[in-house]
Amino acid sequence: MLTIDAWITLTVIVGCLLALVFSRRPADMVLCGGVVILLLLDILTPKEALAGMSNEGMITVGVLFVVAQALSETGVVSWISNNLLGRPKSPHSAQLRLMAPVALFSSILNNTPVVAMLIPAVRDWAKRNKLSASQLMIPLSYAAIVGGTCTLVGTSTNLVVNGMLLQYLPDQGLGMFDLAWVGIPCALMVIVFVVLFSRWLLPSHSGTEERFEDTRQYIVEMKVEPGSAVAGQTIEEAGLRQLPGMFLVEIVRDQQVMTVVSPNERLRDNDQLVFAGDVRSVVDLKNIHGLKLAEKQVFKLAAGSLNRCLVEVVISHNFPQIGRRVREMRFRNHYGAVVIAVSRNGKQIKGKLGDIELEAGDTLLLETHEDFVRNQRYSKDFLLVSAIENSRPVRHEHRLRASLIMLGMVLSVAFGWLSMLKAAFLAAGLMVITRCIRISDARRCVDWQVLLVIAASIALGSALEKTGAASVIADGVVSIAAGSPMATLAAIFVVTALFSAVISNLAAAVIVFPIALAASQQLGVNMLPFAVTLMMAASASFATPIGYQTNLMVYGPGNYRFSDFFKMGVPLTLLVGVATVLIVPQVWSF
Repeated sequence: MLTIDAWITLTVIVGCLLALVFSRRPADMVLCGGVVILLLLDILTPKEALAGMSNEGMITVGVLFVVAQALSETGVVSWISNNLLGRPKSPHSAQLRLMAPVALFSSILNNTPVVAMLIPAVRDWAKRNKLSASQLMIPLSYAAIVGGTCTLVGTSTNLVVNGMLLQYLPDQGLGMFDLAWVGIPCALMVIVFVVLFSRWLLPSHSGTEERFEDTRQYIVEMKVEPGSAVAGQTIEEAGLRQLPGMFLVEIVRDQQVMTVVSPNERLRDNDQLVFAGDVRSVVDLKNIHGLKLAEKQVFKLAAGSLNRCLVEVVISHNFPQIGRRVREMRFRNHYGAVVIAVSRNGKQIKGKLGDIELEAGDTLLLETHEDFVRNQRYSKDFLLVSAIENSRPVRHEHRLRASLIMLGMVLSVAFGWLSMLKAAFLAAGLMVITRCIRISDARRCVDWQVLLVIAASIALGSALEKTGAASVIADGVVSIAAGSPMATLAAIFVVTALFSAVISNLAAAVIVFPIALAASQQLGVNMLPFAVTLMMAASASFATPIGYQTNLMVYGPGNYRFSDFFKMGVPLTLLVGVATVLIVPQVWSF
């Protein structure tokens, strides 16, 4: 029998879910609002309402943001996107290239670091290959989730349920790969379903930063560094044809100009490459390992390369050197910055950069110290001073170091040497100590919205448990199917999947396990099919972003709405449920 507190809790949770599905309110605002209501009604104590803020899973996700950012800033991300994921020809090909290896990795590794590592790589990969990030982020999370169902160590939920099973029935534990009988078919079905139906069930947009076209076009000259990895590669192999918003105009080699450049043309040491494109693509171009700006003045800047960034300025009528050529201005001496490109009325200015005569209203792209914006923001020489986001140089020299730290984190968790939390903290600390990421950037890179959503979801789930609503609902659903082992198995899956959608999958499994045990004893049948079904259902958290932390991790980068998970996740949950109920009794008889 549901108490008043239980009814209020259910009403608040249903209200939150409806608000998330049918409104554009931020998920953190809606869920934190629900927690505040339960707190004000004394259903949750302050300690219970804030318990999520100290939850190990939430803190782990927060620390992994630092690790992921360090991997991005050292070039590990771009290396993964270029060399491991390849160059797909369609969104479907990209999804298959992504989901298959992710599912494999997640079967033996904790899926949280796998997703944390790949989110920036997939975002970069999508941009380079002109794919929609929203067509790839949910598939990334789903592949990680379903991959974890294939082995006993795939998720912590499997280990916990198996531990509870051994506690009650010591002779009925599961082996390392026993779950593969049902996990592998389900993983294959999820991958095939996503590849076939994502065109209609997933949105096709790449995030807020790519909604508007950049109207400022520049000519930028780059040089192939002698002995670099780019030298000897073709234009295609070097990834210089996949830059969105940027194309190769010509190559200057030994004073000869090649105006029609074939994608099969091989680059040589000291080749000068002339590109035309928008400012965001200039950043991508500048971060390619093996290319450097051809402007010699860049190397005379006093600021260290790690403290530099790109800045755009618009020249005012008060600019003292209007009408003079760029090479005559001594811009570096006056402003501590180097002009690397010029745009006029949003158009590219052809010809040598040093020969351009500046006019009022010209937009200059500068490489300078990161303090330039603060120092020149109110200068009468410029109408506008704006820093280009994420334009600091990639620290390629730290790439091996960052890769080894990441590998050590993953292996230490895989072999059980450290918990995920300890490994994440150690990896983040080493990233900072070894200068793979600056402490200021480590502070800024944490996505607090995601962490608030996780903390609020944990608080709402604890209210569901505390008021007894979870147990009453579970008992009611299972009792409907009493008398039929197959129907009871289906009921166990349904109730566990429903709880996993609104509370943590581990909490859902812990709540439903004693109910499943009691049902198997009443029916006089083997408990193993119920335990395996419980494991599969707890991991079938496809329908809501709050059901699984990897869903929350891709929520922002994919620019999703709550309903996007619902449209794709509900049919997937049903598909996995049907497959589980049909396969499990064939492998583990009642």
